[in-house]
Amino acid sequence: MSMAAPEPKANMGQSVPRYDAVAKVTGRAQYAADVPLANPAYAYLVTSSIAKGRIDRFDLTVAKQVRGVIDIVTHENAETLKEPKLSSNGGYASTTIQPLKSPEIAHEGQIVAVVLAETFEAAREAAHLVKVSYTAAVPTATFDSPGTTAARAKGQLSQFKEDPAVGDFAKAFEQAEVKVTASYETPTQHHNSMELFATSCVWNGDSLTIYEPSQYVYGLKNAVADQLGIDADKVRVINPYVGGAFGSKGSMTPRTAIIASIARRLGRPVKLVATRDQGFTIATYRAETRHVIQIGAGSDGRLTALRHEGAEISSRPDAYAVGGTKTTTRLYACPNVASLVSIVRADRNTPGFMRSPPEVPYMFALESAMDELAVKLNMDPIELRRVNDTSKEPIGGKPYTSRSLLACYDEGAKAFGWANRNSQPKSMSDGDWLIGYGCATTCYPTQMAPAAARVRLQRDGRARVEIAGHEIGNGAYTVIGQAAAERLGIPFEKVSVFIGDSDLPPAPVAGGSNSTASTCSAVITVCDQIRRRLFKALMPDENLVDKAKETVGLAQPPSTQAAQSDRPLDLDRAFDALGVSVVEEYGEWKPEGAPMDSFRAMHKGEVRMVGGDKMSDKIAYAFGAEFVEVRVNRWTHEIRVPRIVGAFAAGHIMNPRTSHSQLMGGLIWGMSSALHEATEIDPRYARYVNDNLADYLMPVNADVPSVEVIMLSEQDDHINPAGVKGLGELANVGTNAAVCNAIFHATGQRIRKLPVRLEKLEA
Repeated sequence: MSMAAPEPKANMGQSVPRYDAVAKVTGRAQYAADVPLANPAYAYLVTSSIAKGRIDRFDLTVAKQVRGVIDIVTHENAETLKEPKLSSNGGYASTTIQPLKSPEIAHEGQIVAVVLAETFEAAREAAHLVKVSYTAAVPTATFDSPGTTAARAKGQLSQFKEDPAVGDFAKAFEQAEVKVTASYETPTQHHNSMELFATSCVWNGDSLTIYEPSQYVYGLKNAVADQLGIDADKVRVINPYVGGAFGSKGSMTPRTAIIASIARRLGRPVKLVATRDQGFTIATYRAETRHVIQIGAGSDGRLTALRHEGAEISSRPDAYAVGGTKTTTRLYACPNVASLVSIVRADRNTPGFMRSPPEVPYMFALESAMDELAVKLNMDPIELRRVNDTSKEPIGGKPYTSRSLLACYDEGAKAFGWANRNSQPKSMSDGDWLIGYGCATTCYPTQMAPAAARVRLQRDGRARVEIAGHEIGNGAYTVIGQAAAERLGIPFEKVSVFIGDSDLPPAPVAGGSNSTASTCSAVITVCDQIRRRLFKALMPDENLVDKAKETVGLAQPPSTQAAQSDRPLDLDRAFDALGVSVVEEYGEWKPEGAPMDSFRAMHKGEVRMVGGDKMSDKIAYAFGAEFVEVRVNRWTHEIRVPRIVGAFAAGHIMNPRTSHSQLMGGLIWGMSSALHEATEIDPRYARYVNDNLADYLMPVNADVPSVEVIMLSEQDDHINPAGVKGLGELANVGTNAAVCNAIFHATGQRIRKLPVRLEKLEA
């Protein structure tokens, strides 16, 4: 496994080192909780020990006697805040459950009190001395628990508009020569980013500054202003670095407005850093899901019928669902398709986005079922996907902007050595170890959202780029700097990038793998404004201007635009012609198909994401093929994954080095979702049991000896000015299925419920 930076291929940028690398490895990178505050009060949360019921009373006597305690805030003395609206229903909030509003308890670990003290240690000590008396009711934990309620997702969520369908599934399935019907399950999984959930709030008169790890500073700014009932212009969110997020920091959680209101009441800054176990309940998580897949096919392997029915857990008040059937029903050629997504309510905190929210659970079901079909047909799994490949999605008949799926399979299979696979289960071994090979498709929608940027170019070739993007470990600083450098024809080292601040021009949420496509497209747009201005100064005749645009690539398709012209722009002459030493431009960009109110919404922190299956006349996805070797000990049933190979095609790759890192991390996480990660739930009390890093299993170096990432050269001229498809969430899709498919090949045992642990394998 090579750690060397990949060499760029066609339509790829340079593998420059990360813009923020030195700051991060030397500790100079300042995260939200690192910001020094003047005379702060320290907050510590007290959370409920029951999942359903009500608070009868508090006994705060002993807690208040701890030296340094300033106050203890409960529902009895907390400020009344405006009711939030769920983000997936057009609002800002991760949940509508509002702590400290009433004595009612909606889920385990709900915030019931906030202790304020002069030191963190005093706040923590006092919090552990707060006594709460409850009247507990019997909670509903999960699927099959008494008291759940289920309903179709369509109609409950403003963003869930369809259960994709086409043709006559029932008739086609009945007539199919070969049939597969199988059920699959995926578990609850929790975000466990290195950076804990934290919030610091500072008031200066009637203006509020928030330091909080956030994937959406404009959303958080407007959300908190709305809850506090103040003008959004009075709120600033500063967040230059996020130590991991994966969706959990994309929407406003209840803690932020609470801490802001307490800071306003105290008249001094307040700093909160939640504990690791509290992060399991005060934020979101990936909900457990259940699936039924029915596939009908001819003896040649061509699909004739497909039905995908999924069910997801959510909280009592919030109808949250990810609904991945919009992807699974469009992936392969099939004339008869049906689908249904249901929401099952339980006494739990509201789930939310987690890396590749729909595709990780839903593609696990589909890609496992495709492998089962291949076994029934006695057909190579890659060949099955080859005969069902399509240039048009089956639901609406829209063509893919580009689709390199089979090229990914060809490249990946060659690198993996798929040709050496004996197709019969339990046919390959090495001593006591049974060997299995498995593969699966990965895909993720190409999504984009409106964004704005400000770029300043100096006579000496230095540039300053400002955009309220987000560095969540994805390399945002780096690729934004590269976009500017390439368009302006200046060295990368001369570009300064400023992001993570709501006082900068707005950018969308860093989620849905849209960040690079959106921010870089906005930066490219503004850089082009500067170039036009400079060329017009040099050649004021309009025809010459048009000719100059062609020369430097401005009139070419986005992905073929030249980074520098064959006739480099003479900055000194251009600035002399303008009579200035600095040129600054502000610009706004929105993708094709974005609604008319996109720019207004952008400034209000409202997401107007387009792309994927939502395009009017096309469909845009990034694709990949993943290959896994597993080894299963025939006596102990230990499962090992000695190597993973992933081949991916995602349009223009801005930086192969940072892309390689994201794809490698995704493959490892995908393997983890198959074998390691699961939040254990006590069905009696609806409580999370393994809410710590000792018991919540995640992979370590020994679990992943070899991970090979292959990036194919792909050009897509139909998506955005940057030509970028986005890949942050691509690699961990389908990996869980590839692992399970490999386990079947090794052992002959089909495991349909994740995670796969050794006790699930039969002797």
